[in-house]
Amino acid sequence: MTPKTAGEPSPELIFETFNAYQRTAALRTAIELDVFRAVGEGLGDAVSLARQCGASARGIRILCDYLTIVGLLAKQDGHYRHTPTSALFLDPRSPACMASAARFLGTPALAEPFARLTDVVRSGHTVLPGDGTVEPENPIWVEFAHGMAPMMGALAGPLGAIVLDGLAGPLRVLDIAAGHGLFGIEVAKLNPEAEITALDWAAVLEVARGNARQACVENRYHLLPGSAFDVEYGGPYDIVLLTNFLHHFDLPTCVGLLRKVHAALQPGGRAAVLEFVPNEDRVSPPVAAAFSMTMLANTAGGDAYTFRELEEMYREAGYGGVTAHVIPRSAHTVVMGRA
Repeated sequence: MTPKTAGEPSPELIFETFNAYQRTAALRTAIELDVFRAVGEGLGDAVSLARQCGASARGIRILCDYLTIVGLLAKQDGHYRHTPTSALFLDPRSPACMASAARFLGTPALAEPFARLTDVVRSGHTVLPGDGTVEPENPIWVEFAHGMAPMMGALAGPLGAIVLDGLAGPLRVLDIAAGHGLFGIEVAKLNPEAEITALDWAAVLEVARGNARQACVENRYHLLPGSAFDVEYGGPYDIVLLTNFLHHFDLPTCVGLLRKVHAALQPGGRAAVLEFVPNEDRVSPPVAAAFSMTMLANTAGGDAYTFRELEEMYREAGYGGVTAHVIPRSAHTVVMGRA
């Protein structure tokens, strides 16, 4: 199942696209049955895998063949083994395992609007009630905090290094929409004099608090429950983080939020966003560009913003020195402005 270029007529591309939901279902099922752990333990044949996973041999054989076809397993002489990707990111024994992301990415709430995508495209916004996934106290963000931490954890180190570059000594950091908290926690780990204030809904902050405790930074980790648009931030802060947040809102809302952040920063302080940033053509790179579809389906006005758009947001909100830092081997970019 390899993507076909626009210049090659291909009925296969149409067929594969209509059936793309099967890829999602197959991966989710393999995670639920713990197939990737069993493969990693060397139980390579379908009968042994079926016994280990509590499933039928026929079902496991067809599932694993399918996972091989899409590139998530390899097969030789009737035995299945990991690919480099599945070994690193799907075997639960790997520290980089992202399998828990299925808890969030597989939630029906995210898929629901796509069943009515024609209505979404006609209206230009989600068919979900109110502001879609960013409705106040939406429980989906507790699932995000639990499930997406391993996937986001790989970005925490690079982001921490970028926002702390050239800074040392006591720092005050505000982590807006902290979620799992890993980004603020990483800053605290890199700088033992940094004090972190995490802002999110109260139920979400309990997940972040647990991660801060596990990282042994809980004594420098403070909670600020509520909406980023309503609560008083306090401050002044040296660094404000807005990770995976601006894309949920339209341009004027983003500018307004960045202005509020600006008022809470020290002169010369840094505001850093972590975003999917497509090129100006809006179709490349593929993962970052395609994220706009997720925002169309699930929000009232969100988008995957280009660097030019983000830079303009920052400048309109009063920032200077706006820079972009692509995180290697990821679909994310850190964009940072100075107050």
